[in-house]
Amino acid sequence: MKTSKAAAPHYIWGADCDGWRLVDRPDQSIIHERMPAGASEERHYHERAHQFFFVLSGSAVMEIEGELHHLQPQEGIDVASGLRHCIRNESAEPVEFLVISAPTTRGDRIAAPPVTDTSPGRDAR
Repeated sequence: MKTSKAAAPHYIWGADCDGWRLVDRPDQSIIHERMPAGASEERHYHERAHQFFFVLSGSAVMEIEGELHHLQPQEGIDVASGLRHCIRNESAEPVEFLVISAPTTRGDRIAAPPVTDTSPGRDAR
């Protein structure tokens, strides 16, 4: 079935981030998201869902188990279930990205405390 951002159900998450549900099935979720400059999500993990984040425009920082990954347009990162993670926009411009989850993350989001390890080598640019 054909879909588009313009036709997809829209929702707001966090303070002022946008999401458009392109695919919303129990076995898979594909969401187009937009984060304004300086925005971030809460650190969390999923017991079942495996996710792939793919940056369409702008840049993002993905923290996975305390390791930082800087993502530019047309770059993505895989996040296995059980790994604590969060995405943030440290730039001055908005970032747009896709989040592909299998199965869906509905009812499968567990808050996780922040990592306190600031030792050298934690940045995986």
